Amino acid sequence: MTSTMSRLGAMMFLQFFIWGAWFVTLGTYLVQGPLQASAGQVATAFLSQSIGAIVAPFLVGLIADRYFAAQRILAVLHILGAVLMWGASVATSFDTFAACVMGYMLLFMPTLALANSIAMRHMQVPEKQFPPVRVAGSIGWIIAGVLIGWLGWEQAHRLELTFRMAAGASLLLGLYALTLPHTPPLEQQRNAKLGQILGLDALRLLKSRSYLVFFLASIAICIPLSFYYNFTNPYLNDLGVRGAAGLQSLGQVSEVLLMLAMPFLFARLGVKTMLALGMAAWVVRYGLFAYGDAGAGFALLVGGIVLHGICYDFFFVTGQIYTDAHAGPAFRSSAQGFITLATYGVGMLIGTFLSGAVVEHYTTAAGRDWQSIWLFPAGVALLVLIAFLLLFRDKPVAAAAAPTTH
Repeated sequence: MTSTMSRLGAMMFLQFFIWGAWFVTLGTYLVQGPLQASAGQVATAFLSQSIGAIVAPFLVGLIADRYFAAQRILAVLHILGAVLMWGASVATSFDTFAACVMGYMLLFMPTLALANSIAMRHMQVPEKQFPPVRVAGSIGWIIAGVLIGWLGWEQAHRLELTFRMAAGASLLLGLYALTLPHTPPLEQQRNAKLGQILGLDALRLLKSRSYLVFFLASIAICIPLSFYYNFTNPYLNDLGVRGAAGLQSLGQVSEVLLMLAMPFLFARLGVKTMLALGMAAWVVRYGLFAYGDAGAGFALLVGGIVLHGICYDFFFVTGQIYTDAHAGPAFRSSAQGFITLATYGVGMLIGTFLSGAVVEHYTTAAGRDWQSIWLFPAGVALLVLIAFLLLFRDKPVAAAAAPTTH
């Protein structure tokens, strides 16, 4: 079993190394690289993640889970993805680049669910064995960022190499996936209905006022989340921060540390406090970004990045626990799919469009007004927090084991 866990950990390491290798610096490459993209075009490129998240349940639920062994479809998707990543690295026009990235994310986003499925199917006690395997994924993301910073690709304006590094790792994982334990479709997956696959069975949870408020807040908080993913790296590079991608990996370090403490914190603080602290951390983070700089205000930038653990874990991981407990065993899988579709699909879709429009609005011939840009998502997060505090009524539910995700 230890050997199997190590193999699954290596799979998860590569899965998130690939993502971290190019996604963090994508905005900087588009703005400062040969494509000279506008903020709106940056948002269009990042839009691929949301569309991939919406399509993923169809691909995994309707095809992979019904007709093919999970490790084989994982291999095919990553090998095809490697070709598209390489294509992105040599694209000479934004349209070609965007087509490669869109195609890639349509293939990549389903692999997140596939990797989780493969891992859990070969665990005897997933709630205990999955966290350390998933943490290997966060370590992969961290190492990708540190490696980019160490190699100096941002300062040398060679960020096209990040796509080639991701392509190489994707090809490696595709081949490695063929050696993973056999994971054939389960009988209940073959017979699942479309509503179950998309998590629509979980719509009944919205009859609860407390869950409805949480659900709407989850979608709304993804608007400021999009600003962080899409424009933090260009912002840090605009300020002249060296090794920005490596610095951003501190966010994943704090995420891992807090994730390990989640069961302890959840039991003592409760759902409403945890969710509220997560949203408040977004307000503080963007306030720090608005007034930070590469000189005397550098500590503010570091503080904003390190807050990622609270921003992400306290809201999204707590939300998964809350959803799991509300849904109960019968609708647990549907509910998790539903909330993921709503946040990474619908919420991030709205946020990506809005973030591009806001950055465009505050961009002039003199450059970008980053202070005004960051104060906008800070204000959105503050409004979501106030509405949540006024409307959410915490109804005690049995705590579940904390799931782990990036």
